[in-house]
Amino acid sequence: MADNQMTLTFLAISENQAFARVAAAAFASQLDPTVAELTEIKTAVSEAVTNAIIHGYEGSEGDCFVTMNCSLLNRHIYIEIKDSGKGIPDIEQALEPLYTSKPEEERSGMGFTVMTEFMDDLQVESSPEGTIIKMSKKIL
Repeated sequence: MADNQMTLTFLAISENQAFARVAAAAFASQLDPTVAELTEIKTAVSEAVTNAIIHGYEGSEGDCFVTMNCSLLNRHIYIEIKDSGKGIPDIEQALEPLYTSKPEEERSGMGFTVMTEFMDDLQVESSPEGTIIKMSKKIL
């Protein structure tokens, strides 16, 4: 059972990336993290939400949403970013540094690499019905 948890659902628009980032940092602040730890959490959330918006929902019309679940347990923060977009066809390839499915948009292909470096654990689940990114970090 989590010590605390929250769920946010927001429109998959780029303006909400900053909202998700700040909300995750505010939630994590209960563990009294360092500035560096907060920065790492915010950056990882930013990358995950950006991926959901840009890659998951590319060209989609209508109401598309991203859901962020956060929980705290034993000085760990657990974060899930979910979308109902098109999914990732090859997760292994997507996790490779510098891989981008949108080279024409000058994407760096470093999103998953950043998440892996800044969080203690990263798991990616994907199907044609959407993607879930699960990350965790222990706050020392």
